[in-house]
Amino acid sequence: MKIALCLVVLGAGVACADDWPQWLGPQRDSVWRETGIVEKFPAGGPPVRWRAPLGGGYAGPAVAGGRVFVTDRILPEHISNPTDPFKRETVPGKERVLCFDAADGKPLWTNAYACTYTISYPAGPRATPLVAGGKVYALGAEGRLCCLDAASGKELWVRELKQDYGIKAPMWGFSGHPLLDGQRFICLVGGAGSTVVAFDKDTGKEIWRALSAKEPGYCPPMLCEAGGKRQLIVWHPESLNALDPETGKLYWSEPFVVKAGMTIATPRKLGDLLFVSAFYNGPLMLRFDAAKPAATLLWRGTSDSERRTDKLHCVMSTPFLEDGHIYGVCSYGQFRCLRADTGERLWESMVPAGAAAEPNARWANAFIVKNGDRFFIYNEKGDLLIARLSPRGYEEISRAHLLDPSNVAGGRRLIWSHPAFADRCVFARNDREIVCLSLASH
Repeated sequence: MKIALCLVVLGAGVACADDWPQWLGPQRDSVWRETGIVEKFPAGGPPVRWRAPLGGGYAGPAVAGGRVFVTDRILPEHISNPTDPFKRETVPGKERVLCFDAADGKPLWTNAYACTYTISYPAGPRATPLVAGGKVYALGAEGRLCCLDAASGKELWVRELKQDYGIKAPMWGFSGHPLLDGQRFICLVGGAGSTVVAFDKDTGKEIWRALSAKEPGYCPPMLCEAGGKRQLIVWHPESLNALDPETGKLYWSEPFVVKAGMTIATPRKLGDLLFVSAFYNGPLMLRFDAAKPAATLLWRGTSDSERRTDKLHCVMSTPFLEDGHIYGVCSYGQFRCLRADTGERLWESMVPAGAAAEPNARWANAFIVKNGDRFFIYNEKGDLLIARLSPRGYEEISRAHLLDPSNVAGGRRLIWSHPAFADRCVFARNDREIVCLSLASH
């Protein structure tokens, strides 16, 4: 699999083309490291390289080895989803894992399977595929976990999490983007003693299981180095936990009960700090022990009101931490900057998340990706923004509209799927199509 192919351009130095093989990119850190990227969008927006039809879903695409992998859901003729997305009804349909040529959008293969939905917000799958070692791993909204040959789409192994572990789908479906660590494919599952499970990446057999919680939540597991150990961070709706990724042994646990099971945003590490944030219960900041795998509470939010938020109440937007500061989207679209050491709010703007014209934009969302000294922010309106973020404020450089919102939630049309940045392009989807647009500077 291509990780970084450096193309020497005559008279222009070196530009690196990278893959985006999983949630939040190659290093799972929301950083896009390619060079040769536009400083501002051209008039009329970035050039469209290709478009391809797609079904419904919240899962972002993954790009690896010259291919694009994405999941969607197709409904039978004369069948529709509930008009109220909160309703949990039994809706037949099929999920698909699709593969396209990254250069021209040509369909290469499709792996489809019947999948009846019982979940709220039933547009389609949530988790971004993960591509590694010639294989693509995909998690469906009803708990079908599969490993496919990336070249052909052939099934190599399948686990049905609900049947295998005697559990029900979470209210909003299986959503925590799985993590690959060596031989271990780590996934939120659920149930007594199996909130998180490590599977063998080549066979699907269980290696270990750990933790118990009434519900697993939706937060992607993450890895970090602290206290002289590699620590697997698992945030479920009852506590924030660190495990030994090789064995599942618990290192430490910090109680943090989160309303409605809404542990969603990926935990972020900055130096010796570990940050999480929830819609109702707000943020929690821990400090890692330097000598052993342990952590202590540094500060937490003091407001449990979704409207009168004192710091940062993230919903789906994973915050970005750098240079002693936190940048993220609060519960009604307030894009904020906080001091990491105290949680003090320095500024907020309603512009990046597209909430300036919608003051009641509950759950307003934007995805934050850094490239060089600026950020690419993709909001739920389908707008891609280039901006600089600093403790001084938000500075917008350029913006372009990529896709029209096709989903409905909170009384407004929106897109809640994460784009991929690879091959000096952006790959984005809604519930009708996937599009590739060039962001190359030449």
